[in-house]
Amino acid sequence: MGQCVTKCKNPTSSLGSKSGDKESGSKSHHKKGGSAGCGHKEEPGAPCSKASSDLSNGTKALDVTVETPVIPAAMGEPRRDECLDGDGLSMLRIDELFRCYKDEQEDAILEEGMEMFCNDLCVDPAEFRVLVLAWKFQAATMCKFTRKEFVEGCKAIQADSLEGICSRFPVMMLDARGEENFKDLYRFTFQFGLDADEGQRSLQREIAIALWRLVFTQDSPAILEHWLDFLSENPSSIRGISRDTWNMFLNFTQAIGPDLSNYSEDEAWPSLFDTFVEWELERRKREEEQALTAKEEEGRCTETECSPTTDRLETEGSRGSQTWGGH
Repeated sequence: MGQCVTKCKNPTSSLGSKSGDKESGSKSHHKKGGSAGCGHKEEPGAPCSKASSDLSNGTKALDVTVETPVIPAAMGEPRRDECLDGDGLSMLRIDELFRCYKDEQEDAILEEGMEMFCNDLCVDPAEFRVLVLAWKFQAATMCKFTRKEFVEGCKAIQADSLEGICSRFPVMMLDARGEENFKDLYRFTFQFGLDADEGQRSLQREIAIALWRLVFTQDSPAILEHWLDFLSENPSSIRGISRDTWNMFLNFTQAIGPDLSNYSEDEAWPSLFDTFVEWELERRKREEEQALTAKEEEGRCTETECSPTTDRLETEGSRGSQTWGGH
C-alpha cells in the first residue's frame, strides 16, 4: 500500500481518473458497504429528507420520504446497539468500516478498496504515513488488508472510524522516530515489498530504491542518495536486493561516516557494499579533479583577459604622452 504507485497495476485510477470503467467499478464497490456508511459516500444532513416533483400534467406527485442513515463507522459517532471493548472501541464500527472497502469476492481490502480508503483518509497511497499505517496493521502484502490485519490494526492504534485513524497519524509518526521502532519499521518494509504470490525472496531493484526513499522520509542519511544513484546506474550487475543487504544498509548508515574513511572490506559487509564504496570514492575523485581543472581554467582565462587590458592601457598612455609632447 505504501508503494502502490510503484507496484499496483493502476494506482492512481481512483484518485485522479474519471474513466467510465473505473466509475462503474467504484459504484458497485460502494454498494457493497451497504448501511455501513462509508466515508466516500455523501455526508448526511438531517436523518430524513423529503423529495417531491410535479408531473407533466400539472398534478403534484406524492411526497416520498427518503431515509438517510447516519454514518457511525465513518464519523465515529456512538450507536445504541454497539458493544465497546475495554479500550472503548466499537468492534461493530470497525467491522462496518472494513466492509466499506472490502472486495466483493475476497474477504480483504484489495487495490481498488485500498485506494478508496486512502482517498477517504486524505492521504496518498505512496506516502510515508500509509507505510506507517501498514506497519501498525502488520500488513503482509502491499495494496491489501485482510480482515484480521484491519481489525487488529484498528485495535492497536485505538481507532474505530476514519476520523479516529486520521487523528492517530501524528502519534504513529512520532512512534516511527524511536530507534527500536524505526528498526522494526525498516525491517517490516522489506517484507512488505515482496510479492508473496510469486514467492519472492529479494526485492526488485526499482522497488527497493522506492522503498528506501520512502522509509527514510523523516530522517534521510547523508549517503542515501549516493547509494541509490549507484543502484540506478548499475542495473546489469544488480538484479535484486536480498534481505541481508537491506538490513545491513541500516547498520552501514549508522556505523560508516559520510567520508567512508572508516569502511573496511575486511569487516563482514555484503560484497555489494565493497563495490559501492569503490564506486563512490572514484566518483568523488573525479568530481575533485573536475573541480580543480575548472578552477585552473578559470585562472588562466582571468590572466588572458587581464593581459590585453594592460597592454591597451599602456598603448593609450603612450599615445597620450606623444600628444602632450606635440603641444
